[in-house]
Amino acid sequence: MSDESRPLRLILASASPARRQTLIDAGLRPEIMVSDVDEDAFTAVDVVGLVSQLSQAKAEKVFADLADADDVLVVACDSLLELRGEAMGKPADAQQAIDRWRQMRGSTGHLHTGHHVIARRAGVVTAAAAVATTEVMFANIDDDEIAAYVATGEPLNVAGAFTVDGLSGAYVTGVCGDPHNVVGISLPLLRRLFAELDVRWHSLWHLDQD
Repeated sequence: MSDESRPLRLILASASPARRQTLIDAGLRPEIMVSDVDEDAFTAVDVVGLVSQLSQAKAEKVFADLADADDVLVVACDSLLELRGEAMGKPADAQQAIDRWRQMRGSTGHLHTGHHVIARRAGVVTAAAAVATTEVMFANIDDDEIAAYVATGEPLNVAGAFTVDGLSGAYVTGVCGDPHNVVGISLPLLRRLFAELDVRWHSLWHLDQD
């Protein structure tokens, strides 16, 4: 049985400003603890399996770093864009970002985000996990637009070399599924995972924050 009188520390195991801001905008107040997981060390048979493995590894690493801290709720995510069966994380450099946008323009991709949640309350550890997928449609932009966008540096910092809440928002013609997931964290899915751990979403609200 849940005990809403005992506040939980919400830990976001991510350096992503977009994920943090999405949670803040939803009334939550996450603490940030970044894992140092080597993402290149992981492989999987498909993109969904890979984001699932990575989010689990990040959550478990940060949870382990918390030692015996009680009343904690750790959330970790990992996002990859899948285009024609190929996984696309953050581009390594500007040329790779240009090449990716030339592949993406006029196409439809799928943004997969693995979510892994671990809670410890009264010494009891529970976990829940799932992957959210959102279909993303890209505008058929020209080479000059691609060059101008890549020159801003933004696509070097985000999975798939794009984001709907930034400069490339005008280059995304539509999404099918949870739009928050495209930013890197699905609020509806997270609410469901919290519920599996007997944590009610509204119990984490901090409505007095700035």
